[in-house]
Order: sequence, then C-alpha cells, then structure tokens
Amino acid sequence: MTALVEEAGDIAPRARGWTRTALIFALFLAALVVSIVISLCVGRYSVSALRALEILGGAMAQPGRVVESMDERIVLLVRTPRVIIAAMSGAALAIAGVALQGVFRNPLVSPEVLGISQGAAFGGALAITMGIWGVPLLLAVFIAGFSALILVGLLARIDGRTEIITVILSGMVIGSLFSAFVSLLQFLADPNSSLPAIVYWLMGSFATATWDRVLVSTPGLVVGMGLLWALRFRLNILSLDDSEARSLGARPDLERWLVFALVALIVGSQVAVSGIVGWVGLVIPHAARLIVGHDHRRLLPATALLGAAFMVTIDTLARTVTAAEIPLGVLTAIVGAPVFALLLRQHYRDKEAR
Repeated sequence: MTALVEEAGDIAPRARGWTRTALIFALFLAALVVSIVISLCVGRYSVSALRALEILGGAMAQPGRVVESMDERIVLLVRTPRVIIAAMSGAALAIAGVALQGVFRNPLVSPEVLGISQGAAFGGALAITMGIWGVPLLLAVFIAGFSALILVGLLARIDGRTEIITVILSGMVIGSLFSAFVSLLQFLADPNSSLPAIVYWLMGSFATATWDRVLVSTPGLVVGMGLLWALRFRLNILSLDDSEARSLGARPDLERWLVFALVALIVGSQVAVSGIVGWVGLVIPHAARLIVGHDHRRLLPATALLGAAFMVTIDTLARTVTAAEIPLGVLTAIVGAPVFALLLRQHYRDKEAR
C-alpha cells in the first residue's frame, strides 16, 4: 500500500512535467507557424493569409499545376522557397550550436569557433572572384569548409591526442587565416563587379532563394540535423568530463569529431545558399536551454523550432523594414551582440561564485 502511494506521488509530478513540456513545444510550433504565415503574406506585394493558405493548399493538391496569377507566383515561386531555406537554416544552425556547446562544455561556443564558416566564406569569395556561380560555387563552399575542418583536426592533434582547448585554439587560428584570405580577395576584387557581390554574399541573405537552392541545401541540412538528433543521448554523455564519459562507454575523441563533421556539413550547406549568418548558433540554444533545460533529448527539438521561427522572423524583417533589403548578418548581430555580452558576464559571474 505504501509503495502504491509513493508510486502515485512520483507519477503526478512526472505528468505535470510532460504537460509543461508539451505546452512549451506547442507554443514553439505555433510561433513557427505564425512566423511562416506572416512571411508568406507581407512584402511589397501583400497577400492575405487566407489567400496564401489557399494557394499553398492548391499547389499541394495539384503539384504539376501551371502557376498563372501574380499572387500565386509570388507565394509559390518567391516566398515559399525563401521561407523553407530560412527555416531549415535557422533550425540547423541552432542545433549545431547546441551540439558544439555540449561537446565543448562551454556555453560561449558557436559554429564559427571551428573556422568552418570562415573556410566556406573563402571558398565562396574565391569562386565569385573567378566569375564562378551556380553549382560550382556551392561545391567550392563545401570543399573549403571541410578543408578548414581538416586543418583544424591536423593542427589540434598533438602526440596522438586531441584536447578541447587545442581544438578551440586551432579553430581560431584557421578561422583567422581564412578571414585574412577573404580580406585579400576583397582587396584584389574588381570594385565594380565582384567586390559588391562578395561583400553582400558574406553578410548573408536569402534573396536568391529558389526551389533549385532548396534542393541543393536540403540534403546536407536534413542529414546533419537528423544525425545530431540520433546522437542526442551521446551528447548528454559528451557534455560530462572525459573520464566520466569513457566510464559510460563513450569514445570522446572519435564521437566529438563526428559531431564536428556534422556541424561542418550543416554550416557548409547553409553558407552555400545564403552566405554567412552568424549569432544564431550562439543565441538560440541559450534561449531554449533557459526554457526546457539541459537535456539534449528536449533541447535539440526545442532549439530547432525556436531557431527556425527566429530565422524566418529575421528574414521577414530584413526585407520589409526598409525599401532596400537589410543583410541578415546585420540584424542577427544587432540581436546577438547584446545577448552575447550578457552571457559572457553571467558566465564569469557564475564561475567566480563557485
């Protein structure tokens, strides 16, 4: 009888926890849906929400139907692929940030720390300077991003071992090196043609989103997010001390580099279609962690929903606030820099209090 009473006492708080978690995810999903509907409707050519949903419903019911009217062209050919790329990029960058902060056990880490973004930026800038566009440009971005990761791996491995601090320092070194290469390309670029294109691309934008670019970016983003989700239990273990992780059966060095490779896949896929978009992988994980806690089983999906809603909202603001489109990097920096400053102060305040 006593055991039954104790069991009933355990079930009640657990049920309340599940209800709270379900409510939080419902709110995040609602925020994402609302942000997508608003993004489909607003712009220089406004479309009502009912009309936008009607157009989307008609397109799903008849996939091969010829698009004729102006509002159908705007919703289906311009805004829908842009919203899809923005949502997937935001979700993927946020998940990448969560994974890196977990394996580094440091809340101030973001995808830029490994130098992958800078390497990918160099690949894209080099391609633009040489007049290369389309699929070859995307391949150059992928190759340069993965090359940066390989260089970080080679530089960080000392005497057959790889420490977290050497990975961070190697990422900073390689990132600075590729940033210098990008600056050199900007110095050498034609100021009337390639230089403006490089600068605008580096600041990030979804303005060139098309269905072809959706097909190019989707495999890398989906595979990267899916495999990181599959590693959610391992991320909980890797966030412990290395000796504790080994005692639980993990191989920290190998599994950590698997996470790095997946983050490189995500960042390369995103940079290839929209340029560098910073701060998302730093700010969104913290916001989600404050709400759902540190368990990666809940944190990863919560971060994905929040990151997608954030990125779609930022993109909508970027193209509607002023007559000329504002680069995404400007808006994400305006939001991210103050948040990063607060996190930095809080991090060192907590460290001194221990």
